[in-house]
Amino acid sequence: MKNSLFPLLFLFGVHLGAQEVMYEEYDLDNGLHVILHNDESAPVVTTSVMYHVGGKDRTEGRTGFAHFFEHLLFEGTKNIERGKWFEIVSSNGGQNNANTTQDRTYYYEVFPSNNLELGLWLESERMLHPVIDQTGVDTQQEVVKEEKRLRYNNRPYGQLLTVVGKELFSKHPYKDPNIGYMEDLDAATLEDVKAYNEKYYVPNNAVLVIAGNIDVTQTKKWVSSYFGPIPKGAPVTRNYPKEDPITTERRIQAYDPNIQIPAYVLSYRTPGFKERDAYVLEMISTYLSDGQSSKLYKKIVDDQKQALQVGAFNISQEDYGMYLVFALPVGETSGEVLLEEMEEEVAKVRNELISERDHQKLLNKFENQFVNSNSSVAGIANSLARYHLLYGDTELINKEIEIYRSITREEIKEVANKYLRPNQRVIIDYLPKDAQAN
Repeated sequence: MKNSLFPLLFLFGVHLGAQEVMYEEYDLDNGLHVILHNDESAPVVTTSVMYHVGGKDRTEGRTGFAHFFEHLLFEGTKNIERGKWFEIVSSNGGQNNANTTQDRTYYYEVFPSNNLELGLWLESERMLHPVIDQTGVDTQQEVVKEEKRLRYNNRPYGQLLTVVGKELFSKHPYKDPNIGYMEDLDAATLEDVKAYNEKYYVPNNAVLVIAGNIDVTQTKKWVSSYFGPIPKGAPVTRNYPKEDPITTERRIQAYDPNIQIPAYVLSYRTPGFKERDAYVLEMISTYLSDGQSSKLYKKIVDDQKQALQVGAFNISQEDYGMYLVFALPVGETSGEVLLEEMEEEVAKVRNELISERDHQKLLNKFENQFVNSNSSVAGIANSLARYHLLYGDTELINKEIEIYRSITREEIKEVANKYLRPNQRVIIDYLPKDAQAN
């Protein structure tokens, strides 16, 4: 039975992965890129706009603006009364949300398909007629600061990625957290905010995706009507400083008053997500720590019972990535022991070929992830927007899996050697605050 199940799973993954997402894309005269995907399997439609603006797009002393705008642009518009946005959506059978990374901001609505025009109107209002005044700025400054307190400042391990960013980057804006700093949010003026909106929230810095049960001809007419009149903005240019290579291992200590169990971290700077090597690093992190049968978990948590939790993950970003291997100790297990055990597993990937069986398991997992990412209309909309805006290749929604399928065991070893060497890392002892006094 075992001998027959494995190839069947592989064939199952290949078959599902071969399903093609059909779409049409074009540009309006104002530079807005439009992508349409018709899916008649359910009477729903997702309307989404992704702006090419994230936490890294700021000046010194004004961090966190992109995330702040994620909130501010729900305040209201010329034709939507303050505080009524969510009421309009929910009363028409829809749901909506937004999220921000260091590289982009994403807004979306999911409606019954007969409310597509409403979704288009809402997003065109956000782009063309946002009301940006002192009342909205003051309100959302407090909302964002409270979120920062809850999700970062007062949450166990909430500052860990902020520490990693500061240590891996000294020049690039990735050195600062996406949500920004309290003092920068306090210092933001109405003029700062308006200038930010005029620079980044323009049609030529965005992609509009409509995915679901749509009449394509009618949809194009609505898109032209609602988005065509929006003025084109000035071209957005970026010229962020390059980081010097990390060539010598460093070790630092950071303290968190919200934790009782320390975390020990091996952190590395890695390439941006458009690079092929970033795909390989994703496979390495899955190999090391995805699931209870993964190498790190089985060894350090299950067999040797040295850690409560262990993991490896590649934080994908546009310009650079961050690769982390971490563990939380059990009982009296020392940080030194955990660091040695983690390095031993990373070194095996650098020095040895993973087994053919493990390689095939990785391929199957990525086949499954690929299929799941395109299993809903909302997921397809997000993927279409992301691949066009950040990767410059919408067709990756269908062909990205081919990149993973082409990654060999030899390439995994080569990439681990390229980026995950001891002299390229920063070791972080992330300790309880009371340990600082000892």
